[in-house]
Amino acid sequence: MTDPAPAPEPRPSKTAWLTGARAGYVALGVSVVALGLAAAPWFTGANVRSYLLNHPEVLQEASVALQDKEARARVETINDLAQANAALLQPDPRDPAFGPADAKVTVIEFFDFRCPGCKAVAHDYRALMAAHPEVRFVFKDWPILDRGEDVTSQYAARAALAAHQQGKYLAVYDALMTEPALTPEAVDRILAEHGVDMTRAKAAISGIDTTRHIADIHTTAAALQLQGTPTFFVNGRASPSIDPAEIGRLIEAAKR
Repeated sequence: MTDPAPAPEPRPSKTAWLTGARAGYVALGVSVVALGLAAAPWFTGANVRSYLLNHPEVLQEASVALQDKEARARVETINDLAQANAALLQPDPRDPAFGPADAKVTVIEFFDFRCPGCKAVAHDYRALMAAHPEVRFVFKDWPILDRGEDVTSQYAARAALAAHQQGKYLAVYDALMTEPALTPEAVDRILAEHGVDMTRAKAAISGIDTTRHIADIHTTAAALQLQGTPTFFVNGRASPSIDPAEIGRLIEAAKR
């Protein structure tokens, strides 16, 4: 969920990174590092403790390495599933798509309009689209950030798809991605500002066809074991990075 920018926080201490999920990685990292050190004949248990206390950066390096390894494994799993179930990423005429239908390269993005990472890369990703008119870009509106009665992600996805039916998807996409405090009211305002017929849009937003479309995207994401947004695919293979520059490199490689 994206909220207005918070006030600057105090500078974290050297151990501030040892919180949340990272603590689990660090615990495993400590075990691995300690085991390796203990195996050396000149390290005793006391020496291992002293070494780690004097070199805490080793623990952070181990944590980062473990996270990178897990991320690579997740991408490999996704790609194995995509290869085994090629139909999952076949063209869906309901998806907003731009570029030649017979393009040699197709890029697919699974995203949520309130996802901070999606918002952070949206501008450069759109620039990437402009730089590669020969590439097919497909948008999978995958609202996953709603909690309880908060349904803003779902509403924004439905609204964008309604705008697509009126040929105004990209303009609405850009505006939704740059809106800092997304609410259903803000979504309606953006639709109206971009000339979307609100009567038709409201019917599409609440329509069963839109419900089925988004449900099918959820099903595809689950079948591919996607774990977050944005997730990009280039010619059916998941990108290990959300950086548009990396997507650009994958596009160039796929052209060859």
